[in-house]
Amino acid sequence: MKTLEGKVAIVTGGSSGIGKACVELFVKEGAKVIIADLNEDLGQKLANDLGENTLFVKADASSAEDNKMLVDKAIEKFGALHIAVNNAGIGGESNKVADLSLEGWQKVIDINLNGVFYGMHYQIPEIKKVGGSIVNMASILGSVGFANSSAYTAAKHGVVGLTKAAAWEYATENVRINAVGPAFIQTPMIENDMEPEVLDYLSTQHAFQRLGKPMEVAELVLWLASDKSSFATGAYYPIDGGYLAK
Repeated sequence: MKTLEGKVAIVTGGSSGIGKACVELFVKEGAKVIIADLNEDLGQKLANDLGENTLFVKADASSAEDNKMLVDKAIEKFGALHIAVNNAGIGGESNKVADLSLEGWQKVIDINLNGVFYGMHYQIPEIKKVGGSIVNMASILGSVGFANSSAYTAAKHGVVGLTKAAAWEYATENVRINAVGPAFIQTPMIENDMEPEVLDYLSTQHAFQRLGKPMEVAELVLWLASDKSSFATGAYYPIDGGYLAK
């Protein structure tokens, strides 16, 4: 039997990078998946490629209404919700705190932190009915700082704290909630925002002397989403190639 046979999942930011890897792996392991993203072209192509066990829904993670809609779509299309991966996020403006625009700060907080709260707010009541798991995408910057990324760092620290609090609230109600903390991963968000020399330098900050791959993160997410991790909740799991071991 496949690991996620009979399960229904939502993956936000599901059309590329880590989210796409999660969608592909979940479907391979038997799940039916709502692919949520703002990128309609990539999202619909992925759904077409993966077939009838997926549905692409255009959604903005920073919108409470869109997060509710995703849960409604999961119930309408597949009849239940067992798993949610709150993965949508942006890197945001790179600046020191005093130079960071107020709009830049707010945009990152709205998507990377508020989006996770909105997701859980609507996902939990449905997941409680059948039992399941929520995996929130944090970052290594959920535990350490990084210059010129104050909004991103603050949001990801917030995701870790939100995860821990919610896990205690719902552990006895059949909902497990954990956070994953990737280091620097080869995703469009990283590769499009950073110069090649910066990526080369970042590679040296990992013990493996390379960036991570989306599927390496997705494998951890799969374990946390599955019943195999039945005693895991309220935890933050770095997957960082040794970055935090320095």
